Amino acid sequence: MKKLVVTGALAIVTALGISGAFSQEEGPPMWAWGVTTPAPPPGTAPPAAAPAPAAPAAAAKPADPTLLSVPGSKHQFTAAQITARFAPADWFPEDHPPMSPIVAHGNDKATPQVWACGFCHMPNGKGRPENANLAGLPHSYIVQQLYDFKTGLRKSSDPRKANTQLMIDFAKGMTKEEIFEAARYFSALPSTPWVKVIESDTAPKTVARGGIYLTLEGKDAGTEPLGDRIVETPISTHDFEVTRNPRSGFIAYVPKGSIKKGEDIVRTGATKTTPCTECHGLDLRGTDKFPPLAGRSPSYTVRQLYDMQSKNRAGIGSIEMEPVLVGLTNEDFLNIAAYLASLEP
Repeated sequence: MKKLVVTGALAIVTALGISGAFSQEEGPPMWAWGVTTPAPPPGTAPPAAAPAPAAPAAAAKPADPTLLSVPGSKHQFTAAQITARFAPADWFPEDHPPMSPIVAHGNDKATPQVWACGFCHMPNGKGRPENANLAGLPHSYIVQQLYDFKTGLRKSSDPRKANTQLMIDFAKGMTKEEIFEAARYFSALPSTPWVKVIESDTAPKTVARGGIYLTLEGKDAGTEPLGDRIVETPISTHDFEVTRNPRSGFIAYVPKGSIKKGEDIVRTGATKTTPCTECHGLDLRGTDKFPPLAGRSPSYTVRQLYDMQSKNRAGIGSIEMEPVLVGLTNEDFLNIAAYLASLEP
């Protein structure tokens, strides 16, 4: 699969009430975007954020002082510290080198402001399926993606995807030095297992929330037919939503037989395309130029394949991918992503 330029920049998937991938004619397979309704027509502008009403100062609630913990960490943080966009909590500083300033704190003086890279992508670089796993991506590749965001060459096939617009704004606010600084940090991090792939006919019932699918609990819990989609969900909703535990990964439920079908396309082209191994290495762990594909979020992978095929990702790497993707379908994307996610990173 010639030059399959799929970064690590991860939506979690399980479509409540959706039991099949959309065809190319219908649009993107929305299970990969973490939403349950079709994408708006091409060219639709992202919705404008409504200004938050000013609350009376007397009504402001004091921050909850409760200290939270995660297993294995000697640190404790409040909810406000965990979600601080310019200084997010770092539960396991021993798991990574010292963070560079742009990763640890962002730049609140920039225009637009730049959140700490470690807030969304985590200090260990693994990110979450609604954004990207940056750990171990080639330095030059990370730099190129940030410039593609900055210059308008990279956007999402669904304009509702808010964090893509955030990345565009952040890239515009970053200096050249900060871009290279972030790339140096994340490219030096090891890529380790983050998603467990399970072939199944069913998946847990989930709810879509902020581009993420969370497993329903209590009286709403249960299973439903998987259909032609991948359901990628946090192993622990508490770890994901409340503490943002960087050691708690994800489970991806994929259709039975999809891994083998994906292997055929990835390794031989299956008479449809060029094998991915030609550019991304026989082990699919990337090279100094091409990003690693093994062990990455399958929902993120599908989004990027579709975005490149539809020319919503139009940087140099995406242009190289155009002839590779032209004959592939949403079903092919699903199978490719299932196989790649099943590999050791």
